Amino acid sequence: MSVKIRLSRHGAKKKPFYRIVVSDSRSPRDGRFIEQVGTYDPKSATGGIKIDRERLEKWLKDGARPSQTVSELMEKAK
Repeated sequence: MSVKIRLSRHGAKKKPFYRIVVSDSRSPRDGRFIEQVGTYDPKSATGGIKIDRERLEKWLKDGARPSQTVSELMEKAK
């Protein structure tokens, strides 16, 4: 099973809100996930990135691969 760390879109039309989730690469974007490790609110004035570093590092150590967008968000959150 290939595990990915990616964004899952929530929120209303024209008001996006994303959850950073760990999921099987075969599941749909907003479908089933294994664990939620953070959130991203692009409309927030303060940046809106909240990540549970401990859980994220655990999944990266176990072989989960982040998407391009999540990699960029991880860099911004440092």
